[in-house]
Amino acid sequence: MTRLDLSRFGAWQWIQMDACTRCGECVKWCPTFAEAQRDEITPLYKLTRFRSYAKGLRGGFLARLFGHRPPTDSDIRLFSRGAYDCTLCARCMAVCPVHIDTRDIWIAMREEMVAQGAHPPLFDTLRATLGEKYNILGEDNAQRMVWSENLDTPLGDIVGRRDADVVYFVGCVSSFYPAVYGVPQAFTSILTRTGTRFAVLGGDEWCCGFPLHIAGMGDAALELARHNVQAVRATGAKRLVTTCPSCYHTWRHEYPRWLGQSLGFEIVHATEMLAEWATSGALALKRLDAQVTYHDPCDLGRTSGIYEAPRRAIRAIPGVALVEMQDHHERALCCGGGGDAEMANAELTAAVAKRRLAQAQATGAEYLISACQQCKRTLAAAARREKVRMRILDVTELIWQAMQ
Repeated sequence: MTRLDLSRFGAWQWIQMDACTRCGECVKWCPTFAEAQRDEITPLYKLTRFRSYAKGLRGGFLARLFGHRPPTDSDIRLFSRGAYDCTLCARCMAVCPVHIDTRDIWIAMREEMVAQGAHPPLFDTLRATLGEKYNILGEDNAQRMVWSENLDTPLGDIVGRRDADVVYFVGCVSSFYPAVYGVPQAFTSILTRTGTRFAVLGGDEWCCGFPLHIAGMGDAALELARHNVQAVRATGAKRLVTTCPSCYHTWRHEYPRWLGQSLGFEIVHATEMLAEWATSGALALKRLDAQVTYHDPCDLGRTSGIYEAPRRAIRAIPGVALVEMQDHHERALCCGGGGDAEMANAELTAAVAKRRLAQAQATGAEYLISACQQCKRTLAAAARREKVRMRILDVTELIWQAMQ
């Protein structure tokens, strides 16, 4: 028998788990189940099975009558596999008729898997890497500005500058993956062109902690959060902007909760600034005759509620026609690259990305646009594998192209 620690789940989460009607609506919308067809992946399985385990641990006549029993080690291994073969896209939450906040429950379940030692071993490596190197790749963190080395216009002395109005938090993926260097290059070029006084943290920027949080290792992210907040406060800037939806969500929604205090500066996503500038005419956008489709990043859309800002920025470009995919806004299909799922099961991530790419192809668009460097990386890799001739760009890159 495995002894679960049920105290990590709040009263409201137990109420929500009990509220599940077993209607199965979530199952047909789950992107990873659609590819793998394994029951343990489904939201319905995870909710009903965990609830049954909890009732089995409490024991009593009713528990035995209804077949509830404590989980075995084998049960936990299977449950863990399903818990981590999930992109945390929150699509199940969007379609749930009783509005269960599934995403927070999935993270709490992963925390329990970590406590049981039943999580994928690779996440222990991730935790150690972030504790020692402060970035997800384990690179020398002093190299966080390598993406800026081939810019046409050098950025100058912006690392840690003290007279900035805005701090641009670049994020690990944009800092270290060459395939998406174009995102910070485009955004900083836009900031420079608009005359925005901005700073970056360079080597003082540490991973935001999001990968640890969603892996069920949130405690290990606190040091990262404290360091980052202190580094931004030291600049005196009143606004932090990021092109990464996961960084945005972590800064905007998680940091104040983790640290128990207001950060003292505003958190915005890059598309919010771009939409404001684009619609006001501040960007001097030139005509770009193209049909594009937009992919909603899960951590920007369903998790953070930002749907219209990137669309306003795209539509502000003269000549651009935006056509929606079959699934968009609240019901957009995940790119497959979220929730640490790629680390747990890269093949499954690739299958989800292929399905989303097919939806983009069906629109007839020349460009597939997103507002997330991880979505760009995942979908671009799918396009290469499938030999699909479609340009995959971030909103920042599309805007900068229209400014040339």
